[in-house]
Order: sequence, then C-alpha cells, then structure tokens
Amino acid sequence: MKTLLLALLPALLVAATPAARPPVAPPAAPGIETPPAPATPASAPQLTEADVGAWLDGYMPAALQAGKIAGAQVAVVKDGAILFEKGYGYADVAAKTPMDPRRSLMRIGSTSKLLTWTAVMQLVEQGRIDLDADVNRYLDFRITPPGRAVTINDLMQHRGGFEEGLKDLLASDPKLLKTTERYLKENTRPFLFKPGEAPAYSNYGVALAGYIVQRVSGEPFEAYVAHHITGPLGMAHTTFVQPLPPALAPLAAKGYDTSDGPPHAYELVGTAPAGSVASTADDMARFMLAHLGGGSYGGARILRPGTVAFMHRPPTPPAAGFDTMAHGFFWMQRNGTTVIGHGGDTIVFHTDLALLPEKNVGLFMSFSSRGERDAVYGARERLFDLFMDRYFPATPAPLPPAIASAAVDARALAGHYESSRRVETGFISLFYLLQQDVVSANDDGTISVSSIEGKRFREIAPGLWRAVDGTRLLRVTELRGRRTLVDSQNPVGVLQAVPAARDSTMFQTIAGLSLLVLLLTVIAWPAGWWIRRRYAAPPVATGRAARARLLVRVGAVADLVYVAGWYTVVAPILSQQVDAYNATLDGTIRLLQVAAVIPIAAALIGLWNLVEAFRGAFGWGVRLRAVMVALAFLGLLWVAAMAHLIGWSLNY
Repeated sequence: MKTLLLALLPALLVAATPAARPPVAPPAAPGIETPPAPATPASAPQLTEADVGAWLDGYMPAALQAGKIAGAQVAVVKDGAILFEKGYGYADVAAKTPMDPRRSLMRIGSTSKLLTWTAVMQLVEQGRIDLDADVNRYLDFRITPPGRAVTINDLMQHRGGFEEGLKDLLASDPKLLKTTERYLKENTRPFLFKPGEAPAYSNYGVALAGYIVQRVSGEPFEAYVAHHITGPLGMAHTTFVQPLPPALAPLAAKGYDTSDGPPHAYELVGTAPAGSVASTADDMARFMLAHLGGGSYGGARILRPGTVAFMHRPPTPPAAGFDTMAHGFFWMQRNGTTVIGHGGDTIVFHTDLALLPEKNVGLFMSFSSRGERDAVYGARERLFDLFMDRYFPATPAPLPPAIASAAVDARALAGHYESSRRVETGFISLFYLLQQDVVSANDDGTISVSSIEGKRFREIAPGLWRAVDGTRLLRVTELRGRRTLVDSQNPVGVLQAVPAARDSTMFQTIAGLSLLVLLLTVIAWPAGWWIRRRYAAPPVATGRAARARLLVRVGAVADLVYVAGWYTVVAPILSQQVDAYNATLDGTIRLLQVAAVIPIAAALIGLWNLVEAFRGAFGWGVRLRAVMVALAFLGLLWVAAMAHLIGWSLNY
C-alpha cells in the first residue's frame, strides 16, 4: 500500500522543489558510471564554451538514454554573457522534433517563484509593498493565523505556517483551472504553525504573494510579469499564462513519464505565481544574467543593484554548513562557493536554476520526463554536482570521529518522523500517515534516514550528525515539544518525531487487522448459513443476541463498502489523473462524509454484540469472536478519524 501511495508525491512536488538541489538524493540514473574524485583547484578545467560544451555533450545524451528521459535543455552563463546553451533529445518524440533551447517551451515548476519574488521586490523598491507588513493590508479577503500576523517576509522564507494542500493544484482541462484569486479564496489553507515558527514549504504562500503583486500594481499578475520582467529582458518565449497563448502553444515541448511512453496533457497549475511558467533555456539565461548583473541585462534594468544584493542575501546568517533561505532564493554553500537558486517540478518536467554570484556564473537545466524509476532526480542532481566538482572543486574537511555517546544517541533518535510540510486536515492526511520518514540506528552507531537514500550519519558533536561520505548535516532540536531533525540541505522543512497515535506502523497494523477481521466476518456469514443448513444445526443465538449478530454482519459489509468508496476517491489521485484533484470528486466525497455514520454505527453495534455475548450463555469461542469484531469496528473507526475521513470540509 505504501509503495502505491508514493505515486502521490509528484503531484505534491508540483511547483515545489525546495532547493537548487533537491533535498532528497535519489540514486544516479542507471547506466552512468561513478565520477572520478573532484579535481583539485589547481587542476580544475577552465569554464569555457569549448570545455563545458564537450563535457555536457558527453553527460547529457548518456543520462537521457540511461534514464529514458525524452529531452532536456541546458544553459550556462558567465561574465555577463551566455556561454553555452543546447537542447538534447526531443521536444516531441513521435514527431522527432529536436529540443530547441531557444524555442521549445519547458514547464519550469517552482523555478517560476524567482520571477514572482522579482516582481514583489520591484514593488518594494517603489515603496508600494512593505515586506514586514501584515499581508492582510494588501488582500481583499482575510487570513487569520494563530499568533502574530503573516508578513511577505514570512512567505519568502516559507514560514507562513500554512498546511500543505492538493485540491485544485493541477488540472489538464482549462475549464477546471481557477484564477489565482479564486483559488486563494476558495482553497484557504489551515495553519499548522504560527507564522515564523517553523519552515514549511508552501505554494499557497507564494500564490498569495503573486496575488498581492496583482492587487498593488493594478495589473493582472501574468501581465505585470510580462510588462516589467520578461518583456524588458527580451524573454519572448516565457509566460505565466495558462493555457499557452496561441502564438506559443505550438512551441510547447511535450512532457512524458518516460521517453517510450505517451505524452502527458499540458499541465495547468492552480497556484500560478508559484509554478505556471513556461520558458526556454535561452530566456532563463537572460533572467540569470539580469540577476548576476545587478538587475540589468541587455540595456534593460528590472531591479536596482542594492535590491538584487538584498534578494541574494539571507536575512540572518545561517548556521555553519546549513542551507537557508535568502529572499525568495535558496542559499547554500557548495565546495566553498555560495550558490543561490531554485528547483522546480511538475509531474513530468523537472528544472533547476543555480547562480554563483561570486563567480558570475549561472547554470539552468530542464528535463521533460520523470524517466524510468524517476531517474530524472538523480540525473539533475548529478549534473549540478559534477558541474561544481569540475569547475569549482574543493576538498571536504575530514570527517571527525564519533562522540562517545553516538550509539546511545542513535537509538534515542530512532523512530518515525513526519515533515513540517504536510496535511493534517482532510483525507489527504492519509498519504502523510503512510509516507513517514524512518530514522534507523545502525550497528556502527550511525543513523540512516529513509528519505535520504544511501547516507549514514555520524554524530560528531552533541546533537550534530554528519554524513560519513560527505558534508551533509543533521541537527537535533525541538519544535513544540517534539524531537526535530533539521537537514542542512532542506531549509524549507524539518522532520518532527511522530506522536504514538500518528505512528504509521501502528496505523497500518490497526487498519490491516481491522479490515482482515471484517472481511472474515463477511465471509463467515454465508459459510455459517451453509453449514447450519447442511447439518441442520440450530442457530448460535436467539432473541436480542441473534439480532446483534445479524447487525454485526451488516455492519461489516457496510464498513467494507465505506472503505471501497474512499478507494474510488483515492485511486484517481494514485494514478495521477490531475482533473480528479478538482471539484470532480466533490459529490463522491460529500456522500462519503455523510456515510461516516457507518463506522460510527458499526462500532456501536460491535459493542452491543460484545455485551450480548457476555450476557448470554455462550462459550468462550463466541465471546472471543465478539471481542475481535468489536475491536475491528473500533479500529476502523479510529483509522477513519486519524485519516480525517470523518469531517465536512471539501478543502483538502
């Protein structure tokens, strides 16, 4: 079940890759050899058009072929000019249309956010937006957080406190796509945290910022960006508009699961300012050059140099070795070099943008497939790592020895954890219950984290763990009284220890055993009838006890039908039918919400049957079965409550 539920992850990643490098490091694409050790600074190749072109021409075709990725675009900028750009593979596999870095439009997902934050900062420059003001000052509806007000700075840092959401996030049918205004007002997210309390990546928060740009400027958000950012920079093949304008629609690269599969429909993003941009490597190179050039490129200025420096700088110095958020950009140190940027994922397109301001260098990449076994994640991260190791190498500091208490501390940390970026209301919380992280204590005193594949961490100082084969760190802290792990490569989320009542192993065990008992109860019903008829056996019970036993069987059938009904809601989400993320399923969900009386009534029936079993002159076999059935009914009711199947909201 858990493996199937992981199919939901691409949908939740839409417009949401939380770093210039993804925080989770999947294995490299199959078939690509392990790279040699990083060069030393003295032996590193120079970043020239010839060298980077030859290197990419070796890496990219092999990565696409090995991972079954249909196509990709790459651009490298340096010293105020485009150094290299090229398309690889196909924009349309069936038509054999080559990928063109100047004309083939890619969906760049969350990398779109950089344009949104640039728009916000333009209005900050003009004194029309105050980053520290309550966002309600700029809205025509109100959000009511716990604690203090939400500010735009909070939104920039992904510390608005919002719960994650899925409904209306994606569509393929334009009739199902909401405007940003309508999306924000109809899909207001609950708060998991007080503003500023904890990092929790939020597309809703960035969509709020885009709507504020629209409200303050008096222009539709998409038009504002075209008039004040993409137009001046000559980014003629870049737009937030959905569906694509007629002039650009024929140029859209097709997106695929794998290069040998059919193309997906054009993905429409409900949180448009957070992830709806279609662009090309050439256009994004212009955007990179503007940011590296102090806000100016090609004679056009979109920001003042001081504003650009402010955007690229974290509001507070980060802890040594830890990534953090600048103002809209992710900020990190790699190989001793400052890197800022943002990744982006839709279901099938996967993008990354990285700027090295100290080196006056930028790297953009975008892939048009998930690839076989999600190979694109490894291919994308590997490209960034190899680029850094080739042109800006560094020798990592040696790994310190483990502290004396490491093995004891590892055992204390072991258990289930959940991300601060999660859903706790609505039935989508079910997925988060089933995909919790597991921290394991290893025999050598190290720990492993299930979402950080292939890494073991050694405790090098109290509460500080470092990867034994790298520089990645984990810091142990506390949030709301719960043990919390901070990943040095994920500044927009933390892992919190799961309370016993939300432990996924217990949840799955109770759910599985309850369903098994109820299924056996249903099977035993006709089997018992046949046996009694075959051997002319008298009924086990009469009177009230018989009525209770009959209702137990009816309740078991009803509970199983109730579960099957919820599966009809979950199945389209598992199969990534994005139009099911909208109001399409509302009628079914509402019916199932009314049907919540079924597990409640069944639990009461189970308890009644239990009382009758112990009140009458029944053997211990009958009584034991009554206990098991009552526990199964109560277990399923608990499962429904924990998964928030019992409720009345259609906002999930």
